Amino acid sequence: MAELLRSLQDSQLVARFQRRCGLFPAPDEGSRENGAGPAEGAARAPGLGQLPAANGKGGGGPANGLRRVAAPQLVMYIGQVAKDILKWPRPLSPPVVKLEKRVIDEYGMPSTHAMAATVISFTLLLSTMDRYQYPFALGLLMAVVFSTLVCLSRLYTGMHTVLDVLGGILVTAVLIVLTYPAWTLIDRLDSASPLFPVCVIVVPFLLCYNYPVSDCYSPTRADTTTILAAGAGVTLGFWINHFFQLASVPTEALPVIQNIPPLTTNMLVLGLTKFAVGIVLILLVRQLVQNLSLQVLYSCFKVVTRNKEARRRLEIEVPYKFVTYTSVGLCATTFVPMLHRFLGLL
Repeated sequence: MAELLRSLQDSQLVARFQRRCGLFPAPDEGSRENGAGPAEGAARAPGLGQLPAANGKGGGGPANGLRRVAAPQLVMYIGQVAKDILKWPRPLSPPVVKLEKRVIDEYGMPSTHAMAATVISFTLLLSTMDRYQYPFALGLLMAVVFSTLVCLSRLYTGMHTVLDVLGGILVTAVLIVLTYPAWTLIDRLDSASPLFPVCVIVVPFLLCYNYPVSDCYSPTRADTTTILAAGAGVTLGFWINHFFQLASVPTEALPVIQNIPPLTTNMLVLGLTKFAVGIVLILLVRQLVQNLSLQVLYSCFKVVTRNKEARRRLEIEVPYKFVTYTSVGLCATTFVPMLHRFLGLL
């Protein structure tokens, strides 16, 4: 088993896949990159047989809405934290060609892209199979194809080993199985108590603020904060829509079995218009809240304005990211539909 795991972690396996896809290194690329992860600067990150032991000191609204937010949040947080606790290196370059420079400083195990693709596609499948009339086999095929393509893309870009990808899929599958019995309860939490929105904000913020400390900076904590904050904002939006009756309530008992309507030109134009209106409002809110939150934090901590290095400090990065993307999630689920209704797009 140990030999199998080592072979799945081998960078040469990823390189062979890239060559089969027609991706080859540039002539002068070989000696310039190593890209094994954040630990590479001082010493090469350990291999599978030398990996350090895991420890804690590493570096509603629409029906089924909450489960489609809570499940990805849980999966992504566990995946992101696991990276900085396990500290497994990304594939070596050479022989692997690295196509994404931003995430080279992150660790590799597990692949959170593989986890996200798996949890989103299969949560969507399990949440809609009792609400819409479509062949289950077709839905299953689409979920498998989507998640497989994303997983293969992580090998093609040279960002993960085969073991990273398989580990991400396995962890996600286990979490889906363990949490599936509680999905119905999760959907009903948005109206359980007026204190629910407080928990939705406080718990994710504390998880982000107490994110495992890494030996050197990587964007993992910032990405985790973005994910949890957006999910908190969406969940809060669902609660506001339900509490203030901003969303239409089905007249029939749930679940309501519906046919998926055929795509027409009018539906396509309407959908694109709603998307354009929504994305413009979201981008405006994001920019406004980000600028305001940074100004307040810079003032509180006596930091020079536009100091990009200061953004990486825990007391600045987590609050500004959390406030910004909570606002984005809230805007997407509450204010965008209100604007659509005002413009007669609903």
